[in-house]
Amino acid sequence: MPRPTAITLDRNRKVLSIPWDDGHQSEYPLAGLREACPCVECRGGHENMGQAPDPDVMVSIPLTPAKSSGVVKILPVGNYAIQPEWEDGHHTGIYTWAYLRDLCPCGECRAKRLTTDDR
Repeated sequence: MPRPTAITLDRNRKVLSIPWDDGHQSEYPLAGLREACPCVECRGGHENMGQAPDPDVMVSIPLTPAKSSGVVKILPVGNYAIQPEWEDGHHTGIYTWAYLRDLCPCGECRAKRLTTDDR
């Protein structure tokens, strides 16, 4: 599994940028990351945990009302994830490297997922 070489929060552009150790570059819209929060509350219960992320939230779904895409801070979680704290106070989502990579909204990753889904 690729690992980030850096993580950059650009509050002006409202994106989180991650260059990966395999040379890939990902840019995540903050609204999409907030909507894709992997915590039990946002996933709708424990029975929905562990499901693959829905990368379509990065490009097609507007932010649910009452959720904020502003980031207060991002904390590291061990050497496998990050935990953002959003302006609305939400802070329980842990975004693993694998989860983030699966969410990558770039054209290359989207095309790869479509090819994989067609099998």
